Amino acid sequence: MTTSTMVDDDFVAQADPFRRELLAHCYRMLGSLHDAEDLVQETYLRAWRAYDRFEGRSSLRTWLYRIATTTCLTALENRKRRPLPTGLGGPADDAGGELVESSEVPWLEPIPDAMIVDDHTDPATIVGVRESTRLAFVAALQHLPARQRAVLILREVLKWKASEVADALGTSTTAVNSILQRARTQLDQVKPSEADTAESLTAEQQQLLDRYVAAFEAKDIQAIVQLFTADAVWEMPPFLTWVRGAEQIGRLVDAQCPAGPDDMRLLPAHANGQLAFGVYMREPDGEFRPFHLQVLDFEGAAIKHTVAFFDVSLFPAFGLPDIYPR
Repeated sequence: MTTSTMVDDDFVAQADPFRRELLAHCYRMLGSLHDAEDLVQETYLRAWRAYDRFEGRSSLRTWLYRIATTTCLTALENRKRRPLPTGLGGPADDAGGELVESSEVPWLEPIPDAMIVDDHTDPATIVGVRESTRLAFVAALQHLPARQRAVLILREVLKWKASEVADALGTSTTAVNSILQRARTQLDQVKPSEADTAESLTAEQQQLLDRYVAAFEAKDIQAIVQLFTADAVWEMPPFLTWVRGAEQIGRLVDAQCPAGPDDMRLLPAHANGQLAFGVYMREPDGEFRPFHLQVLDFEGAAIKHTVAFFDVSLFPAFGLPDIYPR
């Protein structure tokens, strides 16, 4: 075995355990699963090329995060922020009106829990990762300039010291503290409220999910309305149109969803530390095929927010099949 091969093997053995958390980090920065995967690959390539110069003055984990952050900041120089429809305008007055679609907007994407945590991870770490990748939090991060985003994530999610962040970003501790203050001020304006995680469902919430599946599969509009809080939000990228209020959600599903009773099927999934469902639509051949992916947010024993992602290319990443299993 050559020295080069030994170095390569050592790098893989030492660096690979951090891949999931680096994916979560790049996802928070970019708001895109696909971009995050690409940038993790770029991070590992850069790290591998420089591994023989790694002097161990910091931990390998910290070194990899520094490379990943720099890689993300470079990528963000040529990318627009990834919003949700609620970040671009007010709710629709008429839920039954024409839907406005925008394929030009680089929309925020969900991320599967399974890609960023595993069963062997410390339970406290799992909770932390899920909380820091919730859709509302990642969407709020998108309002920040890239450098503010990086500082806030490194300081408040990863709990780095200001001096460590300054060293990673090539700036001063004073500058880091100033950037963090500006980031906090801006994030407070769009900061999401605390919500239940997928791991802390009450028995009442589990019953709610059973009713949710039954109501959508039957397309029972009155039952659907009863599942949501009075001021709940429903949004569905790539459509700019979004609505607020349980009654409006009911009208939207009634008027805009092409399904009839028994034309939809739902399969559970986990995204961004939240409950999700892959929604399948019956097609002329009788098979149920991907329609959209819903990510839910709870308030007590009701649903306060649903984001329906009409991007069926996301299904494989969530382990959702191409055809609903019979």
